[in-house]
Amino acid sequence: MNFESKLISGKFLKRYKRFFVDIKIKETIITAHCPNTGSMMGLLKEGNKVWVSKSQNPNRKLKYTLEIIEVKKNKVGINTHSTNKIFLKALKDKKLKIFSNFQFIKTEEKYNKNTRFDFLLEDSKKKLFIEIKNVTLLRKKGIGEFPDSITARGSKHINELVNASRDGYEVYLIFVIQREDCKSFRIAKDIDVDYYNTLKKAIKNKLKVLCYDCKFSSKGISINKSINFKLDD
Repeated sequence: MNFESKLISGKFLKRYKRFFVDIKIKETIITAHCPNTGSMMGLLKEGNKVWVSKSQNPNRKLKYTLEIIEVKKNKVGINTHSTNKIFLKALKDKKLKIFSNFQFIKTEEKYNKNTRFDFLLEDSKKKLFIEIKNVTLLRKKGIGEFPDSITARGSKHINELVNASRDGYEVYLIFVIQREDCKSFRIAKDIDVDYYNTLKKAIKNKLKVLCYDCKFSSKGISINKSINFKLDD
């Protein structure tokens, strides 16, 4: 996924009302949109280097969007709206071998009246649904974790994937770690035990789980490599 324009660097000051962050760019303080509903645990330290994008939409109230935070010299992509774009680009570029034979790709596909999944993939023999989750949390060196706060919505999506499996779809839950410093991934059971238990049960009911980290460049963010997943007991 390429950025629409060159990002602007600054210093993080504070987050408030969940969707607002104050950032210092040179000697000017601007308020930017924070496109992440999670706690962003471990990222929001005053003085951390950040990168923002600037919208060209003249009607938009907040011109800037927070895209990346740097923590201990490691970049972390926090824009959850970018995650599906990153994954879609990898699908189209055939970077993910497991999905490389699927020619039909549809985004935001409706499963039932209450649920849409991020992707529907089809070939002549099968159909599969994919739900994507963005990962930013790292509390122990080299180990990415999800979620960073309680997520009832995340548990609902897992249960709906299981329902889709019973309807004949292959189902995947994919964690995209917008970081370069993770060697493995696990569920943060201490943060949301219900999510952990829901996922554990779903895996026994044909849900497949994959995890990938990302690579950053001046142009954008891309899927890098598969990361080992642990469902710790």
